Amino acid sequence: MEIAVVILNWNGVQLLEQFLPSIVQYSPEATIYIADNASTDDSISFVLANFPSVKIVKNDSNLGFADGYNEALKHIDAEIYALVNSDVEVTKNWLQPILKTFENEAETAIIQPKILDFKRKEYFEYAGAAGGFIDQYGYPYCRGRIFDTLEKDYGQYNDNCEIFWASGACFFIRSLVYKELKGFDADFFAHQEEIDLCWRATNKGYKIKYNSESVVYHVGGATLQQGNPKKTYLNFRNSLLMLTKNLPKDKLYWILFCRMILDGVAGLHFLSQGKFSHFLAILKAHGSFYKLFSSNLKKRNKFQTEKYYNTKSIVYSYYINSGKVFAK
Repeated sequence: MEIAVVILNWNGVQLLEQFLPSIVQYSPEATIYIADNASTDDSISFVLANFPSVKIVKNDSNLGFADGYNEALKHIDAEIYALVNSDVEVTKNWLQPILKTFENEAETAIIQPKILDFKRKEYFEYAGAAGGFIDQYGYPYCRGRIFDTLEKDYGQYNDNCEIFWASGACFFIRSLVYKELKGFDADFFAHQEEIDLCWRATNKGYKIKYNSESVVYHVGGATLQQGNPKKTYLNFRNSLLMLTKNLPKDKLYWILFCRMILDGVAGLHFLSQGKFSHFLAILKAHGSFYKLFSSNLKKRNKFQTEKYYNTKSIVYSYYINSGKVFAK
């Protein structure tokens, strides 16, 4: 199958210097692209000088993760898109298990590899770990990562199984499905747009898989640090937008109401820690959500699957029942 490895870049020449060599070395099956979000550093000149086989697609401005990929992929023709963060190191034969799954499973539309921490390679990485799920209030979590607790990889997730969402850090999708779903939602800009896309794919009847035979290492937070208030703003706002678009109708308003209360608790928690900028980020997130609510309500599909629904609250399990790992 024809596969395009597409790396979104914005002023990331140092990351390209460090991580592009492994992708070029270990991806002989693929055509490699840099999707550049109007960088002002030496990213383009570095790639042209050192990796002439890598193709470059230039966006006119910084469109973020969501629309940055949407715009670039209009100019890339392949059966499979591999959307890879610029801070990901790949390993030998990382593409073969993914392509084999796509070839053998026609209903599988999206796949995620095992994502380990580049800095602590024996541990899972925050953004995706061993595949993503979602709780009844829309909080995403992973096998191998619950909130900020990361598990050590001792082979407990060496399987190939169905998951609810695949991480945007290393995200494989059939191009026809990407186009059918009209790509990522540009309203999100960045963060959780991949969960929204996976939920929409599930609503269409497609399967999302995790494949442990493919292994990559992710730095995480290389473009936006975990403690950045902007990340807090995007995560809280986009989570509410995602719920608005994808929850079954009979659960929509009740869960949104519960979630807003929980967001308020999170805001008070930030205040108690002296993190006033994060408290303001949640207020700003809710203000933006109210403005976008009506337009996103219109994006709902006719069919909203119940498949996502986990009757447990990951917040309760983690903070009250000490369920710090996926098995608990």
